[in-house]
Amino acid sequence: MRYDPDALDRRDPTAIARLLPVMRWMALRYLRLDWRGTEHVPAGPALFVANHNGGILGPDLFCTLWLLWTTLGPSRPLYALAHDFAMRQLTPLGRALQRLGAIAATRANALGALARGADVLVYPGGDLDAYRASRRRDEVVLLPRTGFVHVARAAGVPIVPVVAHGAHRSAWIVSEGRSIARALAMPRWARLERFPLALALPWGVAPGPWLPYLPLPFRIQLEILPPIDPGDTDLGGEDAAHVASQVQAAMQRALDRMATAPHRPHG
Repeated sequence: MRYDPDALDRRDPTAIARLLPVMRWMALRYLRLDWRGTEHVPAGPALFVANHNGGILGPDLFCTLWLLWTTLGPSRPLYALAHDFAMRQLTPLGRALQRLGAIAATRANALGALARGADVLVYPGGDLDAYRASRRRDEVVLLPRTGFVHVARAAGVPIVPVVAHGAHRSAWIVSEGRSIARALAMPRWARLERFPLALALPWGVAPGPWLPYLPLPFRIQLEILPPIDPGDTDLGGEDAAHVASQVQAAMQRALDRMATAPHRPHG
């Protein structure tokens, strides 16, 4: 079958169900996941908006997918918007991720999935959030990106924030590498604005945004927040930025709470 990074018919619920026990072990035993807020998951389709930590394959991603798959069930379609590096440049990886519901990160793909009644998981902050310096590890960075608000409005679905804490400790990011990314013209050809310099296993020094870090067994916390109404489709870009700032503020309050008052572990 020809590979298409935008295809919505490659998701395999059976493969997801088989993977769940492994992910459960990693989430509960290795990363000692603690969570709350699953009662906020809507009965119908939603746009799950999460913060990003720990690089291209941050352990918070595995924990978030495990929690959502466990809450929704493998048969309820959940798609995750994935970066071009995985979906268009490393096509063998993209083909494998497609079976788990990954699709290339475009508005058209998100709207197509939501129109089918599926849920969509997106990390709007992308590299701005995932590769923030370690001194900023307890920050949520979504702005200035507001596309997720426009998608939720156009699809008529709520925004459900998902907040992760702890995964950013998988590496010590010394520099975000903004000037390096600009010098390499990465925003143009790689859709990336950061070229981080990190201390991480197994590399020691890990330059660039493409090296996955070995996830260390730091405890991870997740919280699903109450749904947020994205507003009317006729509202303009300035209002979309206001909604995005409200989402970011709600997520930041939850992250601050998790950083100062750890939850009681599950499992």
